[in-house]
Amino acid sequence: MSFKYYKPAKSRLQRSELAVPGSSPEMFEKALNSKADYIFLDLEDAVSPMDKVTARQNVIKALKEINWREKGKTISVRINSPDTHYMYRDLVDIVEEVGEKLDTVLLPKAGTSSDVYMIDCLLTQIETSKKLKNKIGIECLIETALGMSNIKEIAKSSERLEALHFGVADYAASLRARTVVIGGLNPDYPGDQWHHGLSQLVMTCRAYGLRAIDGPFGDFNDPDAYIEAAKRGAAIGIEGKWAIHPSQIELANKVFSPPSSEVTKAKRILEELDKAAKAGKGAAQLDGRMIDAASARMAENIVNIDKQINDK
Repeated sequence: MSFKYYKPAKSRLQRSELAVPGSSPEMFEKALNSKADYIFLDLEDAVSPMDKVTARQNVIKALKEINWREKGKTISVRINSPDTHYMYRDLVDIVEEVGEKLDTVLLPKAGTSSDVYMIDCLLTQIETSKKLKNKIGIECLIETALGMSNIKEIAKSSERLEALHFGVADYAASLRARTVVIGGLNPDYPGDQWHHGLSQLVMTCRAYGLRAIDGPFGDFNDPDAYIEAAKRGAAIGIEGKWAIHPSQIELANKVFSPPSSEVTKAKRILEELDKAAKAGKGAAQLDGRMIDAASARMAENIVNIDKQINDK
């Protein structure tokens, strides 16, 4: 390990992340009673310009009146992007009125570290002014070419930063990529055209202690394709995925939950290495394969996520 170390962000179970339009308050109770780990009330893309102010008021009311945390939810608000005049009022009104009820703010279209700095500065000032005890986290959507090119600087931009999300739809538009469906694969590409972006995001998150989350899959009538996309992400270290429809929640929870056979094997690895360590050995054998300290780190990841799920 390098002597340089970035402290991991707060650990949160984030297998499934349900997007709920702030302009649709009739969906709030359904979201509360869903099996999603994480809810974000959306003020950005899912809300038309004429509904922005009403949606903001709906979100404030929902945060005041609904106890999201009692149901084990991480609750976030996706504010409008920094290039709009809605952004500052989203942040000021919501945090001043219900900041104690909010876990994180989701910043869309983060392009540079200065975008995050601005949000951090405003949050700090509001929390200080209102004497809020709850320090609100920041999560960023990487969904533009500019954001991806500056992803490492964004990742280091604030101590509040907890996670980076891959916003595949706007990312595709930013690249002028040809795509058939949001998050889907283009048959003209020999493989997964989103692999590079996701890999870059995962690598950056792990280097700087952040959670790595995959974004939406637009065709909610194709569960098999959603599962395939989620599995590709999970294989490279993604720990959760958006659900733009309630039917996708269970799919995400299943893919990003380690199966019992994996958990059992991970625990056996740790047990065997513990025995080896007591015998003065750095490595051991399990089922005909060598295991060592790297095996332990991989096994600990599996055991830890399983514990989070069982403790929920």
